[in-house]
Amino acid sequence: MDTIVAVSTPPGRSAIAVVRLSGPQSLAILRVLVQEEQFAPEPNRVTLKKLLAESSPDLIDEALVTYFQSPHSFTGEDMVEISCHGSPVILRQLIDLIQCQEARLAEPGEFTLRACRNGKMNLSQAEAIRDLINAQTQAAAAQAKRQLRGELSEALQPSKQELIRVIVTLESAVEFVEDDLPAVQVKEMSKVLGRVTSHLARLAETYQAGRLLREGLRVTIVGRPNVGKSSLFNKLVRTERAIVTDIAGTTRDSLTEATSLQGIPVSLTDTAGFREAGDKIEAIGIERTRRAMADADLLIVVVDGSCSLQDEDVEVLKEAREHSFIIAISKGDLPRVLTLDGQLNGTEVVHVSAMTGEGVPDLTAAILKPFGSDSGSVDLLITDSRHYDLLTRARSNLERASRSMAQSAGEEIVLADLHNALKLLGAITGETTSEDILSEIFATFCIGK
Repeated sequence: MDTIVAVSTPPGRSAIAVVRLSGPQSLAILRVLVQEEQFAPEPNRVTLKKLLAESSPDLIDEALVTYFQSPHSFTGEDMVEISCHGSPVILRQLIDLIQCQEARLAEPGEFTLRACRNGKMNLSQAEAIRDLINAQTQAAAAQAKRQLRGELSEALQPSKQELIRVIVTLESAVEFVEDDLPAVQVKEMSKVLGRVTSHLARLAETYQAGRLLREGLRVTIVGRPNVGKSSLFNKLVRTERAIVTDIAGTTRDSLTEATSLQGIPVSLTDTAGFREAGDKIEAIGIERTRRAMADADLLIVVVDGSCSLQDEDVEVLKEAREHSFIIAISKGDLPRVLTLDGQLNGTEVVHVSAMTGEGVPDLTAAILKPFGSDSGSVDLLITDSRHYDLLTRARSNLERASRSMAQSAGEEIVLADLHNALKLLGAITGETTSEDILSEIFATFCIGK
Protein backbone atom coordinates (compact mmCIF):
# COMPACT_ATOMS: atom_id res chain seq x y z
CA MET A 1 0.00 0.00 0.00
CA ASP A 2 1.37 3.40 -0.98
CA THR A 3 1.42 6.53 1.19
CA ILE A 4 -1.15 9.28 0.62
CA VAL A 5 -1.30 12.92 1.69
CA ALA A 6 -3.98 15.61 1.73
CA VAL A 7 -4.96 18.84 3.43
CA SER A 8 -7.90 17.88 5.67
CA THR A 9 -9.08 21.40 6.48
CA PRO A 10 -11.12 23.55 4.05
CA PRO A 11 -9.27 25.48 1.33
CA GLY A 12 -8.33 29.12 1.89
CA ARG A 13 -6.56 31.03 4.64
CA SER A 14 -7.04 30.01 8.25
CA ALA A 15 -5.28 30.15 11.61
CA ILE A 16 -4.56 26.41 11.53
CA ALA A 17 -4.52 23.82 8.75
CA VAL A 18 -4.15 20.05 9.10
CA VAL A 19 -2.12 17.93 6.68
CA ARG A 20 -2.64 14.17 6.88
CA LEU A 21 -0.44 11.30 5.75
CA SER A 22 -1.34 7.62 5.81
CA GLY A 23 0.70 4.65 4.70
CA PRO A 24 3.96 2.81 5.42
CA GLN A 25 6.22 5.81 4.66
CA SER A 26 4.40 8.31 6.88
CA LEU A 27 6.94 8.31 9.72
CA ALA A 28 9.90 8.30 7.33
CA ILE A 29 8.48 11.35 5.53
CA LEU A 30 7.96 13.12 8.87
CA ARG A 31 11.64 12.50 9.71
CA VAL A 32 12.61 14.16 6.42
CA LEU A 33 10.39 17.16 7.20
CA VAL A 34 11.97 17.71 10.62
CA GLN A 35 15.45 16.65 9.35
CA GLU A 36 15.96 14.17 12.18
CA GLU A 37 16.77 10.67 10.96
CA GLN A 38 16.34 9.17 14.43
CA PHE A 39 13.16 11.05 15.33
CA ALA A 40 10.95 8.56 17.22
CA PRO A 41 7.82 10.36 18.39
CA GLU A 42 5.68 8.73 21.04
CA PRO A 43 2.45 7.54 19.36
CA ASN A 44 -0.65 9.67 19.96
CA ARG A 45 1.41 12.45 21.57
CA VAL A 46 1.58 15.95 20.09
CA THR A 47 5.06 17.40 19.54
CA LEU A 48 6.11 20.89 18.46
CA LYS A 49 8.68 20.66 15.64
CA LYS A 50 10.27 22.87 13.01
CA LEU A 51 9.47 21.84 9.43
CA LEU A 52 12.45 22.41 7.15
CA ALA A 53 12.93 22.39 3.41
CA GLU A 54 14.77 19.33 2.08
CA SER A 55 18.58 19.63 2.24
CA SER A 56 18.23 23.22 3.40
CA PRO A 57 18.06 25.08 6.70
CA ASP A 58 15.14 27.15 5.40
CA LEU A 59 12.22 27.04 7.80
CA ILE A 60 8.83 26.18 6.29
CA ASP A 61 6.89 26.53 9.53
CA GLU A 62 6.69 25.50 13.15
CA ALA A 63 3.97 22.91 13.57
CA LEU A 64 2.39 20.43 15.94
CA VAL A 65 2.98 16.88 14.68
CA THR A 66 1.29 13.69 15.84
CA TYR A 67 2.21 10.12 14.93
CA PHE A 68 -0.42 7.36 15.04
CA GLN A 69 1.08 3.88 14.88
CA SER A 70 -0.61 1.06 12.98
CA PRO A 71 -3.10 -0.44 13.73
CA HIS A 72 -4.14 2.17 16.32
CA SER A 73 -5.06 4.91 13.88
CA PHE A 74 -8.08 6.11 11.92
CA THR A 75 -7.04 4.22 8.78
CA GLY A 76 -5.43 1.26 10.56
CA GLU A 77 -2.10 2.25 8.93
CA ASP A 78 0.77 4.41 10.16
CA MET A 79 -0.53 7.99 10.10
CA VAL A 80 0.90 11.46 10.67
CA GLU A 81 -1.06 14.65 11.22
CA ILE A 82 0.65 18.03 10.89
CA SER A 83 -1.10 21.10 12.33
CA CYS A 84 0.56 24.16 10.83
CA HIS A 85 -0.40 27.74 10.02
CA GLY A 86 -3.16 27.87 7.42
CA SER A 87 -1.34 29.85 4.75
CA PRO A 88 -1.93 28.48 1.23
CA VAL A 89 1.75 29.24 0.48
CA ILE A 90 2.97 27.11 3.40
CA LEU A 91 0.54 24.30 2.57
CA ARG A 92 1.59 24.23 -1.08
CA GLN A 93 5.28 24.09 -0.15
CA LEU A 94 4.63 21.36 2.42
CA ILE A 95 2.53 19.20 0.08
CA ASP A 96 5.10 19.54 -2.73
CA LEU A 97 7.87 18.46 -0.38
CA ILE A 98 5.87 15.45 0.84
CA GLN A 99 5.07 14.40 -2.72
CA CYS A 100 8.79 14.39 -3.47
CA GLN A 101 9.11 11.68 -0.80
CA GLU A 102 7.12 9.08 -2.76
CA ALA A 103 3.72 10.06 -1.41
CA ARG A 104 0.78 10.89 -3.66
CA LEU A 105 -2.25 13.11 -3.26
CA ALA A 106 -5.23 11.28 -1.75
CA GLU A 107 -8.42 10.77 -3.70
CA PRO A 108 -11.75 11.98 -2.23
CA GLY A 109 -12.59 9.88 0.81
CA GLU A 110 -9.50 7.70 0.48
CA PHE A 111 -8.53 7.93 4.17
CA THR A 112 -11.99 6.65 5.15
CA LEU A 113 -11.91 4.01 2.41
CA ARG A 114 -8.66 2.65 3.88
CA ALA A 115 -10.29 2.62 7.32
CA CYS A 116 -13.06 0.44 5.85
CA ARG A 117 -10.67 -1.91 4.12
CA ASN A 118 -8.62 -2.30 7.30
CA GLY A 119 -11.64 -3.15 9.43
CA LYS A 120 -11.72 0.09 11.44
CA MET A 121 -15.35 0.69 10.44
CA ASN A 122 -17.97 -0.67 8.07
CA LEU A 123 -19.35 1.06 4.99
CA SER A 124 -22.49 2.44 6.63
CA GLN A 125 -20.35 4.02 9.36
CA ALA A 126 -18.07 5.53 6.71
CA GLU A 127 -21.08 7.04 4.95
CA ALA A 128 -22.18 8.46 8.31
CA ILE A 129 -18.91 10.45 8.46
CA ARG A 130 -19.82 12.09 5.14
CA ASP A 131 -23.37 12.79 6.40
CA LEU A 132 -22.02 14.26 9.65
CA ILE A 133 -19.74 16.63 7.75
CA ASN A 134 -22.64 17.67 5.47
CA ALA A 135 -25.28 17.91 8.21
CA GLN A 136 -27.28 21.14 8.05
CA THR A 137 -29.10 20.86 11.39
CA GLN A 138 -28.54 19.41 14.85
CA ALA A 139 -31.13 16.70 14.13
CA ALA A 140 -29.27 15.63 10.97
CA ALA A 141 -25.97 15.57 12.87
CA ALA A 142 -27.56 13.48 15.65
CA GLN A 143 -28.78 10.88 13.14
CA ALA A 144 -25.36 10.74 11.45
CA LYS A 145 -23.68 10.18 14.84
CA ARG A 146 -26.08 7.32 15.61
CA GLN A 147 -25.11 5.62 12.36
CA LEU A 148 -21.42 6.35 12.99
CA ARG A 149 -21.71 4.48 16.29
CA GLY A 150 -22.87 1.45 14.30
CA GLU A 151 -26.57 1.50 15.18
CA LEU A 152 -27.66 0.63 11.64
CA SER A 153 -25.29 -2.37 11.60
CA GLU A 154 -26.61 -3.45 15.00
CA ALA A 155 -30.23 -3.06 13.83
CA LEU A 156 -29.56 -5.33 10.82
CA GLN A 157 -27.47 -7.97 12.61
CA PRO A 158 -30.32 -9.96 14.27
CA SER A 159 -32.18 -10.16 10.95
CA LYS A 160 -29.05 -11.35 9.16
CA GLN A 161 -28.43 -14.01 11.81
CA GLU A 162 -32.01 -15.31 11.59
CA LEU A 163 -31.76 -15.35 7.81
CA ILE A 164 -28.51 -17.33 7.99
CA ARG A 165 -30.13 -19.92 10.27
CA VAL A 166 -32.94 -20.46 7.74
CA ILE A 167 -30.40 -20.74 4.91
CA VAL A 168 -28.36 -23.32 6.85
CA THR A 169 -31.48 -25.41 7.50
CA LEU A 170 -32.48 -25.36 3.83
CA GLU A 171 -28.92 -26.03 2.63
CA SER A 172 -28.75 -29.04 4.96
CA ALA A 173 -32.06 -30.30 3.58
CA VAL A 174 -30.73 -30.09 0.04
CA GLU A 175 -27.57 -32.00 0.96
CA PHE A 176 -28.70 -34.59 3.48
CA VAL A 177 -32.49 -34.96 3.63
CA GLU A 178 -34.21 -37.04 0.98
CA ASP A 179 -37.75 -36.40 2.23
CA ASP A 180 -39.48 -33.03 2.49
CA LEU A 181 -38.88 -30.97 5.62
CA PRO A 182 -41.48 -31.45 8.38
CA ALA A 183 -44.45 -29.07 8.16
CA VAL A 184 -43.71 -27.77 11.67
CA GLN A 185 -40.18 -26.78 10.65
CA VAL A 186 -41.41 -25.13 7.44
CA LYS A 187 -44.00 -23.18 9.46
CA GLU A 188 -41.34 -21.99 11.89
CA MET A 189 -39.07 -20.83 9.04
CA SER A 190 -42.00 -18.97 7.48
CA LYS A 191 -42.54 -17.13 10.78
CA VAL A 192 -38.87 -16.19 10.89
CA LEU A 193 -38.96 -14.84 7.32
CA GLY A 194 -42.13 -12.88 8.11
CA ARG A 195 -40.47 -11.38 11.18
CA VAL A 196 -37.35 -10.38 9.25
CA THR A 197 -39.41 -8.95 6.38
CA SER A 198 -41.48 -6.83 8.78
CA HIS A 199 -38.33 -5.53 10.47
CA LEU A 200 -36.80 -4.46 7.14
CA ALA A 201 -40.09 -2.83 6.13
CA ARG A 202 -40.18 -0.78 9.35
CA LEU A 203 -36.62 0.40 8.75
CA ALA A 204 -37.38 1.33 5.13
CA GLU A 205 -40.48 3.29 6.18
CA THR A 206 -38.27 5.75 8.08
CA TYR A 207 -36.56 6.84 4.85
CA GLN A 208 -39.02 9.63 4.06
CA ALA A 209 -38.25 11.40 7.34
CA GLY A 210 -34.57 10.48 7.06
CA ARG A 211 -34.30 11.95 3.58
CA LEU A 212 -35.70 15.24 4.85
CA LEU A 213 -33.11 15.36 7.63
CA ARG A 214 -30.33 14.79 5.16
CA GLU A 215 -31.43 16.65 2.02
CA GLY A 216 -33.98 19.15 3.29
CA LEU A 217 -37.45 20.14 2.15
CA ARG A 218 -38.17 22.52 -0.75
CA VAL A 219 -41.16 24.75 0.05
CA THR A 220 -42.49 27.48 -2.26
CA ILE A 221 -44.87 30.25 -1.21
CA VAL A 222 -47.36 31.26 -3.95
CA GLY A 223 -50.42 33.50 -4.23
CA ARG A 224 -51.75 36.59 -5.95
CA PRO A 225 -49.99 39.94 -5.34
CA ASN A 226 -50.26 41.68 -1.95
CA VAL A 227 -51.65 38.74 0.06
CA GLY A 228 -48.70 38.73 2.48
CA LYS A 229 -46.40 36.14 0.90
CA SER A 230 -43.18 38.07 1.57
CA SER A 231 -44.20 38.95 5.14
CA LEU A 232 -44.86 35.26 5.82
CA PHE A 233 -41.57 34.34 4.13
CA ASN A 234 -39.68 36.74 6.44
CA LYS A 235 -41.47 35.32 9.47
CA LEU A 236 -40.54 31.73 8.59
CA VAL A 237 -36.87 32.51 7.85
CA ARG A 238 -36.75 34.73 10.97
CA THR A 239 -35.14 37.69 9.20
CA GLU A 240 -36.22 40.64 7.01
CA ARG A 241 -34.99 38.94 3.85
CA ALA A 242 -37.73 39.99 1.39
CA ILE A 243 -38.80 43.58 0.73
CA VAL A 244 -42.34 44.16 2.02
CA THR A 245 -44.54 47.12 0.92
CA ASP A 246 -48.23 47.83 0.41
CA ILE A 247 -47.63 48.07 -3.33
CA ALA A 248 -48.92 45.03 -5.20
CA GLY A 249 -46.24 43.32 -7.25
CA THR A 250 -43.28 44.40 -5.09
CA THR A 251 -41.76 40.91 -5.44
CA ARG A 252 -40.78 40.55 -9.10
CA ASP A 253 -38.47 37.56 -8.86
CA SER A 254 -38.15 34.36 -6.84
CA LEU A 255 -36.14 34.62 -3.62
CA THR A 256 -34.81 31.50 -1.84
CA GLU A 257 -33.46 31.24 1.69
CA ALA A 258 -32.26 28.23 3.71
CA THR A 259 -33.74 27.77 7.18
CA SER A 260 -34.77 24.96 9.50
CA LEU A 261 -38.16 24.08 10.96
CA GLN A 262 -38.16 21.78 13.99
CA GLY A 263 -34.75 20.44 12.99
CA ILE A 264 -35.71 19.83 9.35
CA PRO A 265 -33.61 21.81 6.83
CA VAL A 266 -35.94 23.78 4.56
CA SER A 267 -35.24 25.68 1.36
CA LEU A 268 -37.98 28.32 1.34
CA THR A 269 -38.83 30.30 -1.81
CA ASP A 270 -40.85 33.52 -2.05
CA THR A 271 -42.32 34.14 -5.49
CA ALA A 272 -43.83 36.86 -7.66
CA GLY A 273 -47.60 37.17 -7.33
CA PHE A 274 -49.91 35.40 -9.78
CA ARG A 275 -51.85 37.82 -11.97
CA GLU A 276 -52.00 38.96 -15.56
CA ALA A 277 -48.55 40.40 -16.19
CA GLY A 278 -48.37 44.16 -16.60
CA ASP A 279 -45.00 44.19 -18.36
CA LYS A 280 -42.27 41.90 -19.67
CA ILE A 281 -40.32 41.86 -16.39
CA GLU A 282 -43.38 40.82 -14.41
CA ALA A 283 -44.14 38.10 -16.99
CA ILE A 284 -40.65 36.66 -16.51
CA GLY A 285 -41.18 36.71 -12.72
CA ILE A 286 -44.48 34.83 -13.02
CA GLU A 287 -42.87 32.25 -15.30
CA ARG A 288 -40.15 31.73 -12.68
CA THR A 289 -42.89 31.28 -10.09
CA ARG A 290 -44.27 28.39 -12.14
CA ARG A 291 -40.81 26.82 -12.34
CA ALA A 292 -40.37 27.17 -8.58
CA MET A 293 -43.75 25.47 -8.10
CA ALA A 294 -42.67 22.56 -10.31
CA ASP A 295 -39.45 22.08 -8.32
CA ALA A 296 -41.07 22.25 -4.86
CA ASP A 297 -41.87 19.38 -2.51
CA LEU A 298 -44.69 21.48 -1.03
CA LEU A 299 -46.54 24.69 -1.89
CA ILE A 300 -47.95 27.19 0.60
CA VAL A 301 -50.87 28.91 -1.17
CA VAL A 302 -51.40 32.24 0.61
CA VAL A 303 -54.82 33.94 0.41
CA ASP A 304 -55.86 37.19 2.11
CA GLY A 305 -58.20 36.50 5.02
CA SER A 306 -59.29 40.16 5.25
CA CYS A 307 -61.22 40.01 1.98
CA SER A 308 -63.27 37.53 -0.03
CA LEU A 309 -61.70 35.02 -2.42
CA GLN A 310 -60.63 36.68 -5.71
CA ASP A 311 -60.55 35.21 -9.22
CA GLU A 312 -56.75 35.28 -9.05
CA ASP A 313 -56.88 33.23 -5.82
CA VAL A 314 -58.99 30.62 -7.58
CA GLU A 315 -56.49 30.53 -10.43
CA VAL A 316 -53.59 29.97 -8.03
CA LEU A 317 -55.49 27.15 -6.28
CA LYS A 318 -56.20 25.56 -9.65
CA GLU A 319 -52.48 25.65 -10.54
CA ALA A 320 -51.59 24.22 -7.12
CA ARG A 321 -53.79 21.14 -7.55
CA GLU A 322 -51.03 19.51 -9.59
CA HIS A 323 -48.79 19.59 -6.51
CA SER A 324 -48.82 18.88 -2.78
CA PHE A 325 -50.00 22.07 -1.08
CA ILE A 326 -51.46 23.67 2.03
CA ILE A 327 -53.46 26.90 2.33
CA ALA A 328 -52.38 29.77 4.58
CA ILE A 329 -55.09 32.35 5.31
CA SER A 330 -52.99 35.46 5.97
CA LYS A 331 -53.50 38.78 7.77
CA GLY A 332 -55.10 37.18 10.83
CA ASP A 333 -54.51 40.42 12.76
CA LEU A 334 -57.16 42.15 10.58
CA PRO A 335 -60.95 41.58 10.74
CA ARG A 336 -61.60 38.18 9.17
CA VAL A 337 -63.77 38.09 6.05
CA LEU A 338 -62.68 34.83 4.45
CA THR A 339 -63.49 31.68 6.43
CA LEU A 340 -61.95 28.39 5.35
CA ASP A 341 -61.55 26.32 8.50
CA GLY A 342 -59.85 22.97 9.07
CA GLN A 343 -59.52 21.44 5.61
CA LEU A 344 -60.65 22.25 2.08
CA ASN A 345 -61.18 19.11 0.00
CA GLY A 346 -58.59 17.33 2.17
CA THR A 347 -56.10 20.22 2.02
CA GLU A 348 -54.82 21.63 5.32
CA VAL A 349 -55.96 25.22 6.01
CA VAL A 350 -54.13 27.39 8.57
CA HIS A 351 -54.91 30.95 9.71
CA VAL A 352 -51.77 33.03 10.28
CA SER A 353 -50.61 36.55 10.96
CA ALA A 354 -47.10 37.51 9.93
CA MET A 355 -47.54 40.70 11.96
CA THR A 356 -48.24 39.02 15.33
CA GLY A 357 -46.87 35.53 14.70
CA GLU A 358 -50.28 34.00 15.43
CA GLY A 359 -50.72 30.63 13.71
CA VAL A 360 -47.06 30.35 12.59
CA PRO A 361 -46.43 27.26 14.80
CA ASP A 362 -49.56 25.67 13.27
CA LEU A 363 -48.27 26.50 9.80
CA THR A 364 -44.88 24.95 10.62
CA ALA A 365 -46.61 21.76 11.81
CA ALA A 366 -48.73 21.70 8.64
CA ILE A 367 -45.63 22.10 6.44
CA LEU A 368 -43.93 19.12 8.07
CA LYS A 369 -46.98 16.89 8.62
CA PRO A 370 -47.33 15.45 5.07
CA PHE A 371 -43.69 14.41 5.11
CA GLY A 372 -43.78 12.27 8.24
CA SER A 373 -41.75 14.65 10.39
CA ASP A 374 -43.26 13.08 13.51
CA SER A 375 -41.04 10.08 12.90
CA GLY A 376 -38.01 12.34 13.42
CA SER A 377 -38.08 11.28 17.07
CA VAL A 378 -37.56 7.55 16.37
CA ASP A 379 -34.32 5.90 17.41
CA LEU A 380 -32.95 5.31 13.93
CA LEU A 381 -33.76 6.75 10.51
CA ILE A 382 -32.67 5.52 7.10
CA THR A 383 -31.18 8.66 5.54
CA ASP A 384 -29.33 7.24 2.52
CA SER A 385 -31.12 6.35 -0.73
CA ARG A 386 -28.64 3.51 -1.28
CA HIS A 387 -29.60 1.92 2.04
CA TYR A 388 -33.30 2.39 1.28
CA ASP A 389 -32.93 0.75 -2.14
CA LEU A 390 -31.03 -2.22 -0.69
CA LEU A 391 -33.57 -2.69 2.13
CA THR A 392 -36.46 -2.56 -0.34
CA ARG A 393 -34.86 -5.08 -2.69
CA ALA A 394 -33.96 -7.41 0.20
CA ARG A 395 -37.55 -7.26 1.44
CA SER A 396 -38.83 -8.12 -2.06
CA ASN A 397 -36.54 -11.15 -2.18
CA LEU A 398 -37.76 -12.32 1.24
CA GLU A 399 -41.40 -11.90 0.24
CA ARG A 400 -40.76 -13.94 -2.91
CA ALA A 401 -39.00 -16.62 -0.85
CA SER A 402 -41.94 -16.76 1.57
CA ARG A 403 -44.39 -17.21 -1.32
CA SER A 404 -42.26 -19.98 -2.81
CA MET A 405 -42.11 -21.73 0.56
CA ALA A 406 -45.89 -21.45 0.97
CA GLN A 407 -46.33 -23.02 -2.49
CA SER A 408 -44.02 -25.93 -1.52
CA ALA A 409 -41.44 -24.94 -4.11
CA GLY A 410 -38.04 -26.66 -4.08
CA GLU A 411 -35.45 -25.61 -1.52
CA GLU A 412 -33.13 -24.42 -4.30
CA ILE A 413 -35.70 -21.85 -5.48
CA VAL A 414 -36.24 -20.53 -1.96
CA LEU A 415 -32.50 -20.45 -1.28
CA ALA A 416 -31.79 -18.35 -4.38
CA ASP A 417 -33.93 -15.50 -3.02
CA LEU A 418 -32.63 -15.88 0.53
CA HIS A 419 -29.00 -15.74 -0.57
CA ASN A 420 -29.73 -12.66 -2.65
CA ALA A 421 -31.49 -10.95 0.29
CA LEU A 422 -28.49 -11.68 2.55
CA LYS A 423 -26.12 -10.30 -0.08
CA LEU A 424 -28.18 -7.10 -0.35
CA LEU A 425 -28.13 -6.59 3.42
CA GLY A 426 -24.38 -7.19 3.42
CA ALA A 427 -23.98 -4.46 0.80
CA ILE A 428 -25.31 -1.90 3.29
CA THR A 429 -22.34 -2.44 5.59
CA GLY A 430 -19.89 -3.15 2.77
CA GLU A 431 -19.47 -6.90 3.26
CA THR A 432 -20.64 -7.67 -0.28
CA THR A 433 -20.06 -4.34 -2.04
CA SER A 434 -18.08 -4.34 -5.30
CA GLU A 435 -15.05 -2.12 -5.90
CA ASP A 436 -16.95 -0.10 -8.53
CA ILE A 437 -19.69 0.74 -6.06
CA LEU A 438 -17.13 1.60 -3.36
CA SER A 439 -15.36 3.98 -5.74
CA GLU A 440 -18.67 5.64 -6.61
CA ILE A 441 -19.60 6.08 -2.95
CA PHE A 442 -16.27 7.49 -1.79
CA ALA A 443 -16.10 9.89 -4.74
CA THR A 444 -18.80 11.90 -2.90
CA PHE A 445 -16.49 12.47 0.11
CA CYS A 446 -14.31 15.53 0.57
CA ILE A 447 -10.57 15.24 -0.02
CA GLY A 448 -8.62 14.63 3.19
CA LYS A 449 -11.33 12.56 4.84
